[in-house]
Amino acid sequence: MNKNEIHIASSDNSHLAVKFMYNQELLTVIRGISGRRWDNAGKIWYIPDRKENFDRLLETVVNLKYCVYIGSDATPANGNNDFPDEFLKALKDELIIRKYSRSTIKSYLHYNADLLVFSEKKPESIIQQDITVFLSSKVSEKNLSAATVQLMINSLRFYYGEVLKRDFIYEITPPKRDKKLPVVLSKPEVHSLLESIENLKHKTIIALIYSAGLRLNEAVTIKLSDIDIGRGAINLRCGKGRKDRATLLSETFLALLKSYIEIYHPENWLFKGQEDGSHIKGRSVQNIFQRAVVKAGIKKAVTVHSLRHSFATHLLEQGIDIRYIQELLGHQSPDTTMIYTHVSTGKLRSIKSPLDI
Repeated sequence: MNKNEIHIASSDNSHLAVKFMYNQELLTVIRGISGRRWDNAGKIWYIPDRKENFDRLLETVVNLKYCVYIGSDATPANGNNDFPDEFLKALKDELIIRKYSRSTIKSYLHYNADLLVFSEKKPESIIQQDITVFLSSKVSEKNLSAATVQLMINSLRFYYGEVLKRDFIYEITPPKRDKKLPVVLSKPEVHSLLESIENLKHKTIIALIYSAGLRLNEAVTIKLSDIDIGRGAINLRCGKGRKDRATLLSETFLALLKSYIEIYHPENWLFKGQEDGSHIKGRSVQNIFQRAVVKAGIKKAVTVHSLRHSFATHLLEQGIDIRYIQELLGHQSPDTTMIYTHVSTGKLRSIKSPLDI
């Protein structure tokens, strides 16, 4: 390891492993993180896996002009430690400067490194055919979904189009996405789901996701200060696409929330995690949801995100204008919200089958 590089990788479900040679500025940042710990044997810092911790580190290393190795990129695919630094440093720097999420940075670095290993070429030698053969090989080898192929194309397009200013990348045609309808729970099923949860904290977070149409990450990272009781709204900070938005504060949920606050006394994060200063993990919420699904006897193939789908669909069935639903969900395009018109049964119920006439 060189003195001007830092390695950041996932250690477990709740911590990041951070390794670097002595630097007082980096040490100051690390020591300012609550819940940090030092492994003297491995010479590694472990910090709570939270977005703000990751962002603080990245901001510091950019100022220091360090080489950053993230996730699987911490050990380069071809075993040459100079590989990511030499060929992908400009990509990493641009992603960090533009404040892309950690998961996006990890994916973009992974797929671009994968292309260079596959083609055994440097970026300046890559041609259109190399990318076509690479994508074709990956799709046939792993039977990838359209969404995954699109992510690969986006990562290559960003590097060769945005960073290296090459034109050929735009000739790649994205695959057609599978037109699958979202799985939606009925209102009785949502009520059965909530009734099956006895733990107040667990019931509160599941009720929050459904009542406000939140994404999982938005729910686990919400803060007590984001609940605006006076305005009857929930303020979401830097959601998907780093956009703020406001959504509904349900009166039924508010009654549940008040009981939860009275018993659990949250201070910063609304839903505290097991580690001091951390929020509840997404995996924990997924487990809570799946246990409740089984207990409620629901047979549909649903996930936590199905609660958000159900929120939107039920609003549409109430006659709420789709433009308002788009705002509440934080969708950039109305086309994304329009999918719920295909699963709503509000109008269908007024239509009689010829068999019933």
